[in-house]
Amino acid sequence: MTLFLARKLTWTLATLLVASVVIFLALEIVPGDPAQVMLGINATDETVAALRKSLGLDQPPLTRYLSWVTGMLQGDFGKSHTYSVPVVDLVAERIVVSLPLALIALFMSTIVALPVGLIAAARRGGAADTGIMAVTQLGIAIPNFWFGLVLSTIFAVWLQWLPSGGFPGWSAGVWASLKALMLPAVALALPQAAILARVTRSALLETLGEDYIRTARAKGLSRRAVLWKHALRNALIPVLTIMGLQFAYLLAGTIIIENVFYLPGLGRLVFQAISLRDLIVVESVVMMLVAVIIAINLAVDLAYLVVDPRLRANH
Repeated sequence: MTLFLARKLTWTLATLLVASVVIFLALEIVPGDPAQVMLGINATDETVAALRKSLGLDQPPLTRYLSWVTGMLQGDFGKSHTYSVPVVDLVAERIVVSLPLALIALFMSTIVALPVGLIAAARRGGAADTGIMAVTQLGIAIPNFWFGLVLSTIFAVWLQWLPSGGFPGWSAGVWASLKALMLPAVALALPQAAILARVTRSALLETLGEDYIRTARAKGLSRRAVLWKHALRNALIPVLTIMGLQFAYLLAGTIIIENVFYLPGLGRLVFQAISLRDLIVVESVVMMLVAVIIAINLAVDLAYLVVDPRLRANH
């Protein structure tokens, strides 16, 4: 167990190092001078050069990379060139939107997908299974931003039950904030629920073909008892993997949905920073999200040991 944790932590640190290099180099080769973009096309060369120096852009790439990584290790993620505030403060303002949105969407997709996948596996080859697979295929095919626009048209414009966009802030009340997040959360949850339902069905069908399942049935256990007490728990390994990946996607990949619904989240922050060439914000926020994704994957790996005791014996 100790060796397993040490190996995982080593791979985590190595992945973070590689990710930091890739992120820095990717933004280095992006065309355009941030100082020129900030000052406009009418700025003189002297003014641009002075701003580049104040931003540290005149330093060699290696020096800037080491300065950035050293700062992050000390908790300093830099200062936004556009907003003139620390990046950490910007992230703190936006995470209170993106994190609840991701959690609500993951909760919605999970409570829908697990029972649906279970029903499809229990009715394999039947009308219910065929119908569920057809609906999930449609859910995967529909872009979430298009579904978000449809939801906004129906529930915000026609029925006027929910707001069409914007976020009032948690100070306006929990219910008002949850109402603002409801439509984008449903739009995000739809394709994730479709994927998770199909994975749940496939994992259950594979598990139901195992010898111990046939033994349980031979001992007189009902099909329902076999599904819930034996098959479902052993099928959770791939399901947990997908759930971990989905949460990481929902937290880091909501740029389009946040722009559709005008939500001031992390995705919209990254989009605005890219548009304004605020590279330090892009670098630091993306690096934070990468670290969160890696931490989620590590947590999923540890959850495997809880779900399946056989893995604990192997480690």
